[in-house]
Amino acid sequence: MKFLILFLVAVLISSIGFKKFVWFISLGYGFSIAGIGVALLIMFAKNLTPVTAIMAVMLIIYGCRLGGYLLIREKKSASYQRTMKNDIKDGSNMKLFPKLCVWLSCALLYVLEASPIFFRLNGGKKDNGCAIAGMIIMILGIILESAADLTKNSFKKKNPKRFCDVGLFKIVRCPNYLGEVFTWTGVFISGITAYKNALEWICAIAGWICIVYIMFGGARRLEIRQNKNYGNDPEYQKYVKKTPILLPLVPLYSVEKYKWLVG
Repeated sequence: MKFLILFLVAVLISSIGFKKFVWFISLGYGFSIAGIGVALLIMFAKNLTPVTAIMAVMLIIYGCRLGGYLLIREKKSASYQRTMKNDIKDGSNMKLFPKLCVWLSCALLYVLEASPIFFRLNGGKKDNGCAIAGMIIMILGIILESAADLTKNSFKKKNPKRFCDVGLFKIVRCPNYLGEVFTWTGVFISGITAYKNALEWICAIAGWICIVYIMFGGARRLEIRQNKNYGNDPEYQKYVKKTPILLPLVPLYSVEKYKWLVG
């Protein structure tokens, strides 16, 4: 029943996608995660441990920051508005049933991503080394993603027509997506000692694999767009040949050819 409540929270919040299709996976994503964090704090107020309390609060911080950042970018960034218009399907021609499927599947994914925290709370598990390690990784991921977004936003204000290659972007070309991977890897790790049965393992693994897959898909979409915009720039060519696209120290410099990646 409590898992269903989390799903209904995500369903309700992500329904803003019916106003604008892309909000199912942008604003609906961020604010749904924040809503799930609030719901966990309320439902398990008497069972919270220091780690689970911090992680639930971090879900709220993560979701509000991401949702707020996306909302401001959508309203104020001309380049982002052009990208949304040219590269992102607006769903205007999508029939109701497929749109309902997208809505419900997105809501389910958001709950699955946060499910390790739920399983630890629902099972009454105490804090341990695994939970603490996962919490630390989660926090580092949120910091990394936030820092990457701030860096790129600041850089683009001064250099609107140049690719960003400063700060964290010297390490990987998509540090914001790397932060996302870190965040949800930490959440998954935090629940490893709390999963009680195969279904809980499946839920947690499914949520983690899906978000990692989506981040690689997002990196591919960004690479295609940047190749289109900067492909003739010798400095850009030098940059992409020496800077991994997503994972630091892993010599994976391009995912454009992997058409099965969707993000």
